[in-house]
Amino acid sequence: MKKNNTLIKKIFTLLILFAVGSSLQAQEKQTADTTIQYLNRLISSKDSTDKTLLRTKLADLSNGKTEKSVLMAANYYYQLGNSKQSELLYKEVVSRFPLGTQARQEASKGFHELKTASEAEAAYNTWIKKFPPESFENTKVDDRLAYDYVRAMIAGKFASEKNVAKANSYAKMLEVDFWKGNAYSGLTTAFYKNGDLANAEIYAKMAMDNAFSYIDGKQGEQNWAKFSASGYPGLTSTYANILYERKKYDEALKYSEMAYQKSTSLNPSLNYRYAQILMGLNRNQEAYDKLEEVVKAGKANPNMAEDFKKLYIKLKGNDAGFDEYASAIRKSYLEVLSKKLTKDMVKETAAGFTLTDLGGKQVSLSDYKGKIVILDFWATWCGPCKASFPAMQMAVNKYKDDENVKFLFIHTWERSATPTQDATEYINSMKYNFTVLMDNKDLQSKINKVVSSYKVNGIPAKFVIDGAGNVRFKLTGFDGSNEAAVDELTMMIDMAKNKS
Repeated sequence: MKKNNTLIKKIFTLLILFAVGSSLQAQEKQTADTTIQYLNRLISSKDSTDKTLLRTKLADLSNGKTEKSVLMAANYYYQLGNSKQSELLYKEVVSRFPLGTQARQEASKGFHELKTASEAEAAYNTWIKKFPPESFENTKVDDRLAYDYVRAMIAGKFASEKNVAKANSYAKMLEVDFWKGNAYSGLTTAFYKNGDLANAEIYAKMAMDNAFSYIDGKQGEQNWAKFSASGYPGLTSTYANILYERKKYDEALKYSEMAYQKSTSLNPSLNYRYAQILMGLNRNQEAYDKLEEVVKAGKANPNMAEDFKKLYIKLKGNDAGFDEYASAIRKSYLEVLSKKLTKDMVKETAAGFTLTDLGGKQVSLSDYKGKIVILDFWATWCGPCKASFPAMQMAVNKYKDDENVKFLFIHTWERSATPTQDATEYINSMKYNFTVLMDNKDLQSKINKVVSSYKVNGIPAKFVIDGAGNVRFKLTGFDGSNEAAVDELTMMIDMAKNKS
Protein backbone atom coordinates (compact mmCIF):
# COMPACT_ATOMS: atom_id res chain seq x y z
CA MET A 1 0.00 0.00 0.00
CA LYS A 2 2.87 2.32 0.85
CA LYS A 3 4.39 1.60 -2.57
CA ASN A 4 1.07 2.49 -4.24
CA ASN A 5 0.82 5.71 -2.22
CA THR A 6 4.32 6.66 -3.32
CA LEU A 7 3.39 5.98 -6.97
CA ILE A 8 0.21 8.07 -6.64
CA LYS A 9 2.23 10.94 -5.14
CA LYS A 10 4.70 10.80 -8.04
CA ILE A 11 1.93 10.83 -10.63
CA PHE A 12 0.20 13.71 -8.80
CA THR A 13 3.48 15.64 -8.70
CA LEU A 14 4.04 15.09 -12.45
CA LEU A 15 0.50 16.28 -13.20
CA ILE A 16 1.08 19.43 -11.18
CA LEU A 17 4.40 20.06 -12.96
CA PHE A 18 2.74 19.50 -16.33
CA ALA A 19 -0.07 21.90 -15.43
CA VAL A 20 2.38 24.53 -14.20
CA GLY A 21 4.54 24.09 -17.32
CA SER A 22 1.53 24.42 -19.60
CA SER A 23 0.38 27.48 -17.69
CA LEU A 24 3.81 29.11 -17.93
CA GLN A 25 4.01 28.31 -21.64
CA ALA A 26 0.59 29.87 -22.19
CA GLN A 27 1.66 32.93 -20.17
CA GLU A 28 4.85 33.26 -22.24
CA LYS A 29 2.83 33.11 -25.47
CA GLN A 30 0.34 35.65 -24.13
CA THR A 31 3.21 37.94 -23.07
CA ALA A 32 4.81 37.64 -26.51
CA ASP A 33 1.49 38.33 -28.24
CA THR A 34 0.85 41.31 -25.95
CA THR A 35 4.33 42.70 -26.65
CA ILE A 36 3.84 42.35 -30.40
CA GLN A 37 0.47 44.07 -30.22
CA TYR A 38 2.00 46.86 -28.13
CA LEU A 39 4.92 47.36 -30.52
CA ASN A 40 2.62 47.34 -33.55
CA ARG A 41 0.49 50.04 -31.93
CA LEU A 42 3.56 52.17 -31.20
CA ILE A 43 4.84 51.76 -34.78
CA SER A 44 1.52 52.82 -36.30
CA SER A 45 1.22 55.82 -33.98
CA LYS A 46 2.30 59.29 -35.12
CA ASP A 47 2.57 60.58 -31.57
CA SER A 48 6.12 61.61 -30.61
CA THR A 49 5.65 60.17 -27.11
CA ASP A 50 4.85 56.77 -28.61
CA LYS A 51 7.97 56.99 -30.78
CA THR A 52 10.04 57.54 -27.63
CA LEU A 53 8.31 54.62 -25.94
CA LEU A 54 9.03 52.46 -29.00
CA ARG A 55 12.74 53.27 -28.88
CA THR A 56 12.83 52.51 -25.16
CA LYS A 57 10.96 49.22 -25.56
CA LEU A 58 13.21 48.06 -28.41
CA ALA A 59 16.29 48.95 -26.37
CA ASP A 60 14.92 46.90 -23.45
CA LEU A 61 14.23 43.95 -25.74
CA SER A 62 17.72 44.26 -27.26
CA ASN A 63 19.21 43.89 -23.79
CA GLY A 64 16.80 41.10 -22.85
CA LYS A 65 17.84 37.87 -21.19
CA THR A 66 16.23 35.62 -23.77
CA GLU A 67 17.07 35.01 -27.41
CA LYS A 68 13.41 35.54 -28.32
CA SER A 69 13.37 39.11 -27.00
CA VAL A 70 16.57 40.05 -28.85
CA LEU A 71 15.31 38.52 -32.11
CA MET A 72 12.01 40.36 -31.69
CA ALA A 73 13.94 43.63 -31.37
CA ALA A 74 16.04 42.78 -34.44
CA ASN A 75 12.92 42.08 -36.50
CA TYR A 76 11.29 45.35 -35.49
CA TYR A 77 14.44 47.36 -36.18
CA TYR A 78 14.43 45.84 -39.68
CA GLN A 79 10.78 46.79 -40.17
CA LEU A 80 11.65 50.35 -39.18
CA GLY A 81 14.41 50.47 -41.81
CA ASN A 82 17.27 50.31 -39.31
CA SER A 83 19.04 47.40 -41.02
CA LYS A 84 22.35 48.24 -39.39
CA GLN A 85 20.99 47.76 -35.84
CA SER A 86 19.02 44.70 -36.92
CA GLU A 87 22.11 43.08 -38.43
CA LEU A 88 24.14 43.93 -35.33
CA LEU A 89 21.63 42.21 -33.06
CA TYR A 90 21.53 39.11 -35.28
CA LYS A 91 25.31 38.89 -35.00
CA GLU A 92 25.32 39.50 -31.24
CA VAL A 93 22.64 36.93 -30.53
CA VAL A 94 24.93 34.11 -31.67
CA SER A 95 27.61 34.99 -29.11
CA ARG A 96 25.12 35.91 -26.37
CA PHE A 97 23.15 32.67 -26.81
CA PRO A 98 25.71 30.14 -28.14
CA LEU A 99 23.24 27.25 -27.86
CA GLY A 100 20.26 29.15 -29.28
CA THR A 101 18.38 28.93 -32.56
CA GLN A 102 20.54 31.47 -34.39
CA ALA A 103 23.75 29.76 -33.30
CA ARG A 104 22.24 26.47 -34.44
CA GLN A 105 21.44 27.99 -37.84
CA GLU A 106 24.91 29.51 -38.22
CA ALA A 107 26.54 26.20 -37.34
CA SER A 108 24.67 24.39 -40.12
CA LYS A 109 25.28 26.93 -42.90
CA GLY A 110 28.23 25.23 -44.54
CA PHE A 111 26.76 21.72 -44.62
CA HIS A 112 25.53 21.88 -48.22
CA GLU A 113 29.02 22.81 -49.42
CA LEU A 114 30.51 19.55 -48.13
CA LYS A 115 31.33 17.32 -51.08
CA THR A 116 30.53 13.84 -49.80
CA ALA A 117 27.60 12.38 -47.92
CA SER A 118 29.91 10.93 -45.25
CA GLU A 119 31.40 14.39 -44.58
CA ALA A 120 27.90 15.85 -44.29
CA GLU A 121 26.82 13.01 -41.99
CA ALA A 122 29.81 13.53 -39.69
CA ALA A 123 29.09 17.27 -39.52
CA TYR A 124 25.42 16.54 -38.78
CA ASN A 125 26.29 14.18 -35.92
CA THR A 126 28.55 16.81 -34.31
CA TRP A 127 25.93 19.51 -34.85
CA ILE A 128 23.00 17.56 -33.43
CA LYS A 129 25.06 16.60 -30.39
CA LYS A 130 25.65 20.28 -29.68
CA PHE A 131 22.11 21.32 -30.58
CA PRO A 132 19.87 18.34 -29.64
CA PRO A 133 16.27 18.79 -30.83
CA GLU A 134 14.88 18.15 -27.35
CA SER A 135 16.63 21.33 -26.13
CA PHE A 136 14.37 23.47 -28.31
CA GLU A 137 10.66 24.19 -28.36
CA ASN A 138 8.47 21.95 -30.47
CA THR A 139 5.13 23.71 -30.17
CA LYS A 140 4.79 25.21 -33.65
CA VAL A 141 4.32 23.22 -36.82
CA ASP A 142 7.70 24.27 -38.24
CA ASP A 143 9.87 24.09 -35.11
CA ARG A 144 11.82 21.11 -36.45
CA LEU A 145 12.43 22.51 -39.93
CA ALA A 146 16.04 23.41 -39.12
CA TYR A 147 16.74 19.71 -38.57
CA ASP A 148 14.72 18.54 -41.55
CA TYR A 149 16.59 20.87 -43.92
CA VAL A 150 19.86 19.18 -42.94
CA ARG A 151 18.44 15.65 -42.94
CA ALA A 152 16.97 16.14 -46.42
CA MET A 153 20.25 17.53 -47.68
CA ILE A 154 22.18 14.52 -46.36
CA ALA A 155 19.58 12.13 -47.78
CA GLY A 156 20.01 13.83 -51.15
CA LYS A 157 23.78 13.44 -51.02
CA PHE A 158 23.47 9.73 -50.24
CA ALA A 159 20.95 9.36 -53.07
CA SER A 160 23.39 11.06 -55.43
CA GLU A 161 26.04 8.55 -54.36
CA LYS A 162 23.56 5.68 -54.97
CA ASN A 163 23.50 4.73 -51.30
CA VAL A 164 19.78 3.95 -51.19
CA ALA A 165 19.74 2.53 -47.67
CA LYS A 166 21.32 5.65 -46.17
CA ALA A 167 19.11 7.96 -48.23
CA ASN A 168 16.04 6.11 -46.99
CA SER A 169 17.29 6.23 -43.41
CA TYR A 170 17.61 10.02 -43.39
CA ALA A 171 14.34 10.47 -45.24
CA LYS A 172 12.60 8.54 -42.45
CA MET A 173 13.99 11.02 -39.89
CA LEU A 174 11.95 13.89 -41.32
CA GLU A 175 9.50 15.35 -38.80
CA VAL A 176 7.74 18.36 -40.36
CA ASP A 177 4.93 16.84 -42.36
CA PHE A 178 3.95 19.82 -44.52
CA TRP A 179 7.55 20.07 -45.77
CA LYS A 180 8.08 16.38 -46.51
CA GLY A 181 6.77 16.74 -50.07
CA ASN A 182 9.51 19.27 -50.76
CA ALA A 183 12.17 16.97 -49.30
CA TYR A 184 10.89 13.92 -51.16
CA SER A 185 10.89 15.95 -54.37
CA GLY A 186 14.60 16.68 -53.86
CA LEU A 187 15.28 12.98 -53.44
CA THR A 188 13.27 12.27 -56.59
CA THR A 189 15.59 14.59 -58.51
CA ALA A 190 18.72 13.04 -57.01
CA PHE A 191 17.66 9.50 -57.91
CA TYR A 192 16.44 10.59 -61.36
CA LYS A 193 19.81 12.19 -62.18
CA ASN A 194 21.46 8.89 -61.22
CA GLY A 195 19.26 7.00 -63.64
CA ASP A 196 17.61 5.21 -60.71
CA LEU A 197 14.05 5.60 -61.99
CA ALA A 198 12.67 2.97 -59.62
CA ASN A 199 13.55 4.98 -56.51
CA ALA A 200 12.75 8.25 -58.28
CA GLU A 201 9.26 6.87 -58.85
CA ILE A 202 8.89 5.88 -55.19
CA TYR A 203 9.83 9.31 -53.88
CA ALA A 204 7.88 11.14 -56.56
CA LYS A 205 4.75 9.33 -55.40
CA MET A 206 5.55 10.04 -51.75
CA ALA A 207 5.94 13.73 -52.55
CA MET A 208 2.71 13.81 -54.52
CA ASP A 209 0.76 11.95 -51.83
CA ASN A 210 2.04 14.30 -49.14
CA ALA A 211 0.89 17.37 -51.12
CA PHE A 212 -2.44 15.68 -51.84
CA SER A 213 -3.13 15.38 -48.11
CA TYR A 214 -3.14 19.21 -47.92
CA ILE A 215 -5.19 20.19 -51.00
CA ASP A 216 -8.70 21.65 -50.74
CA GLY A 217 -8.09 22.74 -47.16
CA LYS A 218 -7.90 19.16 -45.86
CA GLN A 219 -5.50 20.22 -43.12
CA GLY A 220 -6.53 23.84 -42.74
CA GLU A 221 -5.95 27.10 -44.55
CA GLN A 222 -2.77 28.21 -42.80
CA ASN A 223 0.09 29.40 -45.02
CA TRP A 224 2.15 26.28 -44.36
CA ALA A 225 -0.76 24.07 -45.44
CA LYS A 226 -1.27 26.16 -48.57
CA PHE A 227 2.47 25.91 -49.30
CA SER A 228 2.30 22.13 -49.27
CA ALA A 229 -0.92 22.00 -51.30
CA SER A 230 0.46 24.38 -53.94
CA GLY A 231 3.04 21.81 -54.99
CA TYR A 232 0.49 19.16 -55.89
CA PRO A 233 0.06 19.84 -59.65
CA GLY A 234 3.81 20.03 -60.26
CA LEU A 235 4.60 16.97 -58.13
CA THR A 236 1.84 14.98 -59.85
CA SER A 237 3.25 16.01 -63.22
CA THR A 238 6.74 14.88 -62.13
CA TYR A 239 5.33 11.50 -61.06
CA ALA A 240 3.53 11.17 -64.41
CA ASN A 241 6.78 12.01 -66.25
CA ILE A 242 8.65 9.23 -64.47
CA LEU A 243 5.84 6.74 -65.12
CA TYR A 244 5.98 7.72 -68.79
CA GLU A 245 9.73 7.14 -68.95
CA ARG A 246 9.21 3.76 -67.31
CA LYS A 247 6.67 3.01 -70.03
CA LYS A 248 3.77 2.81 -67.59
CA TYR A 249 1.57 4.72 -70.00
CA ASP A 250 -1.85 4.04 -68.50
CA GLU A 251 -0.73 5.13 -65.03
CA ALA A 252 1.12 8.10 -66.52
CA LEU A 253 -2.07 9.20 -68.28
CA LYS A 254 -4.07 8.96 -65.06
CA TYR A 255 -1.73 11.23 -63.15
CA SER A 256 -1.19 13.64 -66.05
CA GLU A 257 -4.96 14.15 -66.14
CA MET A 258 -4.99 14.75 -62.39
CA ALA A 259 -2.13 17.27 -62.62
CA TYR A 260 -3.82 19.04 -65.53
CA GLN A 261 -7.14 19.32 -63.70
CA LYS A 262 -5.55 20.67 -60.53
CA SER A 263 -3.30 23.20 -62.26
CA THR A 264 -4.61 26.74 -61.76
CA SER A 265 -2.71 28.21 -64.72
CA LEU A 266 -1.23 27.03 -67.99
CA ASN A 267 1.87 24.89 -67.50
CA PRO A 268 3.50 24.26 -70.91
CA SER A 269 5.64 21.32 -69.80
CA LEU A 270 2.67 19.67 -68.09
CA ASN A 271 0.52 20.07 -71.21
CA TYR A 272 3.32 18.76 -73.38
CA ARG A 273 3.86 15.59 -71.36
CA TYR A 274 0.10 15.05 -71.24
CA ALA A 275 0.00 15.42 -75.04
CA GLN A 276 2.94 13.02 -75.50
CA ILE A 277 1.17 10.35 -73.46
CA LEU A 278 -2.02 10.85 -75.44
CA MET A 279 -0.02 10.61 -78.68
CA GLY A 280 1.50 7.34 -77.47
CA LEU A 281 -2.03 6.02 -76.93
CA ASN A 282 -3.09 7.29 -80.38
CA ARG A 283 -5.52 9.78 -78.87
CA ASN A 284 -4.33 12.43 -81.27
CA GLN A 285 -7.23 14.89 -81.15
CA GLU A 286 -6.91 15.21 -77.37
CA ALA A 287 -3.15 15.59 -77.70
CA TYR A 288 -3.65 18.30 -80.33
CA ASP A 289 -6.05 20.18 -78.06
CA LYS A 290 -3.55 20.20 -75.19
CA LEU A 291 -0.73 21.48 -77.39
CA GLU A 292 -2.98 24.06 -79.01
CA GLU A 293 -3.48 25.67 -75.60
CA VAL A 294 0.28 26.14 -75.30
CA VAL A 295 0.70 27.41 -78.85
CA LYS A 296 -2.12 29.93 -78.48
CA ALA A 297 -0.46 31.26 -75.30
CA GLY A 298 2.79 31.78 -77.22
CA LYS A 299 4.64 29.40 -74.90
CA ALA A 300 5.48 26.52 -77.24
CA ASN A 301 9.16 25.68 -77.54
CA PRO A 302 10.50 24.29 -80.85
CA ASN A 303 9.78 20.66 -79.86
CA MET A 304 6.22 21.49 -78.90
CA ALA A 305 5.69 23.44 -82.12
CA GLU A 306 7.07 20.55 -84.16
CA ASP A 307 4.77 18.00 -82.50
CA PHE A 308 1.82 20.37 -82.89
CA LYS A 309 2.43 20.46 -86.63
CA LYS A 310 2.76 16.65 -86.78
CA LEU A 311 -0.57 16.27 -85.02
CA TYR A 312 -2.18 18.78 -87.38
CA ILE A 313 -1.02 16.72 -90.35
CA LYS A 314 -2.20 13.46 -88.77
CA LEU A 315 -5.64 14.87 -88.09
CA LYS A 316 -6.04 16.77 -91.38
CA GLY A 317 -4.26 14.31 -93.62
CA ASN A 318 -1.78 16.93 -94.91
CA ASP A 319 -0.22 20.26 -93.97
CA ALA A 320 -2.52 22.38 -96.14
CA GLY A 321 -3.49 25.55 -94.27
CA PHE A 322 -1.15 24.94 -91.35
CA ASP A 323 1.15 27.92 -91.97
CA GLU A 324 -1.83 30.26 -92.29
CA TYR A 325 -3.37 28.85 -89.10
CA ALA A 326 -0.08 29.13 -87.19
CA SER A 327 0.35 32.74 -88.39
CA ALA A 328 -3.18 33.60 -87.27
CA ILE A 329 -2.53 32.13 -83.83
CA ARG A 330 0.72 34.07 -83.59
CA LYS A 331 -0.96 37.31 -84.63
CA SER A 332 -3.76 36.86 -82.10
CA TYR A 333 -1.28 36.09 -79.31
CA LEU A 334 0.79 39.19 -80.06
CA GLU A 335 -2.32 41.38 -80.14
CA VAL A 336 -3.36 40.15 -76.70
CA LEU A 337 0.19 40.66 -75.41
CA SER A 338 0.28 44.20 -76.83
CA LYS A 339 -2.97 45.13 -75.07
CA LYS A 340 -1.67 43.72 -71.80
CA LEU A 341 1.66 45.56 -71.99
CA THR A 342 -0.01 48.82 -72.99
CA LYS A 343 -2.02 48.53 -69.79
CA ASP A 344 1.05 47.57 -67.72
CA MET A 345 3.23 50.42 -69.00
CA VAL A 346 4.34 52.98 -66.40
CA LYS A 347 6.44 56.12 -66.34
CA GLU A 348 8.64 56.44 -63.26
CA THR A 349 12.07 58.04 -63.00
CA ALA A 350 14.70 55.30 -62.81
CA ALA A 351 16.98 55.49 -59.77
CA GLY A 352 20.55 56.25 -60.77
CA PHE A 353 23.45 54.12 -59.62
CA THR A 354 27.12 53.34 -60.05
CA LEU A 355 28.23 49.77 -59.50
CA THR A 356 31.30 47.65 -60.18
CA ASP A 357 31.29 44.85 -62.75
CA LEU A 358 33.00 41.49 -62.34
CA GLY A 359 36.21 42.90 -63.77
CA GLY A 360 36.34 45.76 -61.29
CA LYS A 361 35.18 48.46 -63.72
CA GLN A 362 32.68 51.05 -62.53
CA VAL A 363 29.44 51.22 -64.53
CA SER A 364 26.73 53.87 -64.14
CA LEU A 365 23.17 53.90 -65.42
CA SER A 366 23.91 57.37 -66.79
CA ASP A 367 26.51 55.79 -69.14
CA TYR A 368 23.58 54.56 -71.21
CA LYS A 369 21.61 57.77 -71.51
CA GLY A 370 19.44 57.66 -74.65
CA LYS A 371 19.49 53.86 -74.76
CA ILE A 372 16.99 51.22 -73.66
CA VAL A 373 18.34 49.52 -70.53
CA ILE A 374 17.07 46.24 -69.12
CA LEU A 375 17.96 45.64 -65.47
CA ASP A 376 17.78 42.08 -64.15
CA PHE A 377 18.19 41.72 -60.37
CA TRP A 378 19.34 38.21 -59.44
CA ALA A 379 21.45 36.12 -57.04
CA THR A 380 23.39 32.88 -57.33
CA TRP A 381 21.15 31.25 -54.69
CA CYS A 382 17.95 32.19 -56.55
CA GLY A 383 16.57 29.21 -58.51
CA PRO A 384 13.96 31.14 -60.54
CA CYS A 385 16.60 33.76 -61.42
CA LYS A 386 18.88 31.12 -62.90
CA ALA A 387 15.96 29.36 -64.57
CA SER A 388 15.22 32.58 -66.48
CA PHE A 389 18.78 33.00 -67.76
CA PRO A 390 18.50 30.82 -70.91
CA ALA A 391 15.65 33.11 -72.03
CA MET A 392 17.68 36.18 -71.10
CA GLN A 393 20.64 34.86 -73.10
CA MET A 394 18.30 34.46 -76.06
CA ALA A 395 17.27 38.10 -75.62
CA VAL A 396 20.87 39.28 -75.26
CA ASN A 397 21.78 37.42 -78.46
CA LYS A 398 18.81 38.95 -80.28
CA TYR A 399 19.96 42.49 -79.48
CA LYS A 400 23.73 41.97 -79.64
CA ASP A 401 24.03 44.20 -82.71
CA ASP A 402 21.64 46.88 -81.46
CA GLU A 403 23.75 49.60 -79.86
CA ASN A 404 20.64 51.22 -78.40
CA VAL A 405 19.73 48.27 -76.16
CA LYS A 406 21.77 47.28 -73.11
CA PHE A 407 21.25 44.46 -70.59
CA LEU A 408 22.64 44.81 -67.04
CA PHE A 409 22.45 41.82 -64.68
CA ILE A 410 22.66 43.10 -61.11
CA HIS A 411 23.67 40.56 -58.47
CA THR A 412 22.16 41.45 -55.10
CA TRP A 413 21.00 40.16 -51.70
CA GLU A 414 24.14 38.07 -51.33
CA ARG A 415 24.19 35.29 -48.75
CA SER A 416 27.90 34.55 -48.71
CA ALA A 417 31.07 36.46 -47.89
CA THR A 418 32.31 36.08 -51.50
CA PRO A 419 29.45 37.25 -53.75
CA THR A 420 31.65 38.54 -56.58
CA GLN A 421 33.55 35.27 -56.76
CA ASP A 422 30.30 33.30 -56.60
CA ALA A 423 28.73 35.32 -59.42
CA THR A 424 31.86 35.11 -61.58
CA GLU A 425 32.15 31.35 -61.19
CA TYR A 426 28.48 30.79 -61.99
CA ILE A 427 28.38 33.04 -65.06
CA ASN A 428 31.61 31.53 -66.41
CA SER A 429 30.49 27.95 -65.75
CA MET A 430 27.27 28.56 -67.70
CA LYS A 431 29.07 30.51 -70.44
CA TYR A 432 26.57 33.37 -70.30
CA ASN A 433 27.50 36.52 -72.17
CA PHE A 434 26.17 38.93 -69.53
CA THR A 435 27.30 42.26 -68.12
CA VAL A 436 27.10 41.57 -64.39
CA LEU A 437 27.20 44.35 -61.79
CA MET A 438 27.55 43.81 -58.04
CA ASP A 439 25.03 45.43 -55.71
CA ASN A 440 26.75 44.26 -52.52
CA LYS A 441 25.63 45.28 -49.04
CA ASP A 442 26.80 48.72 -47.99
CA LEU A 443 29.36 48.32 -45.20
CA GLN A 444 27.72 50.97 -43.02
CA SER A 445 23.99 50.55 -43.59
CA LYS A 446 24.13 46.81 -44.42
CA ILE A 447 21.66 47.50 -47.23
CA ASN A 448 21.89 46.50 -50.91
CA LYS A 449 21.27 50.05 -52.01
CA VAL A 450 20.39 49.67 -55.69
CA VAL A 451 17.84 46.89 -55.32
CA SER A 452 16.33 48.86 -52.42
CA SER A 453 16.13 52.02 -54.54
CA TYR A 454 14.02 50.08 -57.06
CA LYS A 455 11.73 48.87 -54.23
CA VAL A 456 12.22 45.22 -55.18
CA ASN A 457 10.41 42.73 -52.96
CA GLY A 458 11.42 39.53 -54.74
CA ILE A 459 13.81 38.29 -57.40
CA PRO A 460 14.17 37.77 -60.29
CA ALA A 461 13.02 41.34 -60.90
CA LYS A 462 13.41 43.05 -64.26
CA PHE A 463 12.99 46.69 -65.26
CA VAL A 464 12.87 48.14 -68.76
CA ILE A 465 14.12 51.74 -68.82
CA ASP A 466 13.57 54.03 -71.81
CA GLY A 467 16.08 56.42 -73.38
CA ALA A 468 14.80 59.31 -71.26
CA GLY A 469 15.62 57.46 -68.04
CA ASN A 470 12.10 56.35 -67.16
CA VAL A 471 11.11 52.89 -65.94
CA ARG A 472 8.50 51.66 -68.40
CA PHE A 473 7.98 48.04 -67.37
CA LYS A 474 8.48 45.95 -64.23
CA LEU A 475 8.54 42.16 -64.11
CA THR A 476 8.90 39.77 -61.18
CA GLY A 477 9.41 36.02 -61.37
CA PHE A 478 9.66 33.62 -64.30
CA ASP A 479 7.00 31.20 -65.56
CA GLY A 480 9.40 28.81 -67.30
CA SER A 481 8.67 29.63 -70.96
CA ASN A 482 11.75 30.96 -72.77
CA GLU A 483 9.96 31.79 -76.01
CA ALA A 484 7.16 33.71 -74.28
CA ALA A 485 9.69 35.58 -72.13
CA VAL A 486 11.63 36.74 -75.20
CA ASP A 487 8.42 37.75 -76.99
CA GLU A 488 7.33 39.79 -73.99
CA LEU A 489 10.71 41.45 -73.53
CA THR A 490 10.97 42.23 -77.23
CA MET A 491 7.61 43.97 -77.24
CA MET A 492 8.52 45.91 -74.09
CA ILE A 493 11.75 47.10 -75.69
CA ASP A 494 9.93 48.16 -78.87
CA MET A 495 7.31 50.03 -76.86
CA ALA A 496 9.98 51.72 -74.73
CA LYS A 497 11.81 52.81 -77.90
CA ASN A 498 8.64 54.41 -79.21
CA LYS A 499 8.20 56.37 -75.97
CA SER A 500 11.81 57.59 -75.77
